[in-house]
Amino acid sequence: MLSRLPLFPISSQINEAGHLSIGGCDTVGLAAEFGTPLYLFDESNLRSSCAEFRNGFGRFYPDSKVVYACKAFINRALAAIFAGEGLGLDVVSAGELAIARSADFPMERIYFHGNNKSAEELEQALELGIGRIVVDNLHELKMLEEIAGRRGLKPDILLRLLPGVDPHTHRYISTGIIDSKFGFPLPRAEEAVAQAMLSSSLNLVGLHSHIGSLIFEVDPYLRAVDVVLDFAVAMGERYGFKISELNIGGGYAIRYTMDTPAPPVSNYAEAISSRITTRCRKLGLALPRLIVEPGRAIVGRSGVALYKVGAVKDIPGIRRYVAVDGGMGDNIRPALYEARYEAVAANRMNAEESGKVTIAGKFCESGDVLIRDIVMPALSSGDIVALPCCGAYCLPMASNYNASLKPAVVLVGEGKARLIRRRETFDDLTGCDLDWKAG
Repeated sequence: MLSRLPLFPISSQINEAGHLSIGGCDTVGLAAEFGTPLYLFDESNLRSSCAEFRNGFGRFYPDSKVVYACKAFINRALAAIFAGEGLGLDVVSAGELAIARSADFPMERIYFHGNNKSAEELEQALELGIGRIVVDNLHELKMLEEIAGRRGLKPDILLRLLPGVDPHTHRYISTGIIDSKFGFPLPRAEEAVAQAMLSSSLNLVGLHSHIGSLIFEVDPYLRAVDVVLDFAVAMGERYGFKISELNIGGGYAIRYTMDTPAPPVSNYAEAISSRITTRCRKLGLALPRLIVEPGRAIVGRSGVALYKVGAVKDIPGIRRYVAVDGGMGDNIRPALYEARYEAVAANRMNAEESGKVTIAGKFCESGDVLIRDIVMPALSSGDIVALPCCGAYCLPMASNYNASLKPAVVLVGEGKARLIRRRETFDDLTGCDLDWKAG
């Protein structure tokens, strides 16, 4: 299991007790202190990932800005870290905006996305003075123009384009193809540019393109850059539009399993920066500010899930099921789109592997399987299983299915663990219920 350590946060090691240690904290001790399922984030890995993007893109494209995609996971503790690291935030709802506001995150560093923003959300965004609104469709453009005009404001906006690029990822996380609920297909995008340029209450500063998630190839980004910059030139000729911001979104891949290495950030940064520079030079465009929006690539490896083994079930000649005390309630990714993970026995890191097992959750669904057919040491009730790369999308997509309790979250570093989200209680499950007594 030592071979799987590269999937865990950068501070991970095996301590003298033979346990998995992260951020100087014994994960077995954390499981005992805070209970399981338990999610932990390594602060050093979070900050290192922020710096990797900030410095990686800054090296090749000095006028660049890193904006963290909150949908991967956000709470006040992480928002405070990102603020300190100089990142912006990409929010897609009033809820994410509320979390940022509660953490005193600088509003001018916020980009507001979403394909169906409500009038109330747009009102709030304008009232708070957020940095940019990324407009997704003509309905939103018209609504924002009316609200801003009524308030006597002129917000900075970007238009989200559909570049028609296939990112070669799962269809559920492909967002740049023409058949997508997100963004303007190019014929409608021209209509949006024309409307925005004529408006006295909108300031069109740039264009946005997000082609998908978990993208291992650099080429799709380059093709999207070409499409967007060509469009910018055409809009400049027809409507006088000058692109000052080019937002290419996120989607940068991370390594979930030992057999799926992901490109380093520098590969994306160098190729994308070079393409923008050469393309702008060829098209006669001034270099725009470059915005990138990593989410998974910032928090994915930083997060680890800890579970306790319960029942072990053998089906002779077929499979050995090892059931843990979490599953699709806290990590629906394997059930939703067959996401793959690795795992280790955190309390017996030096134990020899003994055969394949299937790590199953406790929820009342046959599809509640976290990892199918993974080679592990012999596992028994009470063992602690750790899954790496659980920092992105697991917690935001968690549910109370089967009236389960959402897990606690701790931040670890320099040998200390800080509880940054408490475990839910049974009272939380009924806290929103009203008028429940019959008659």
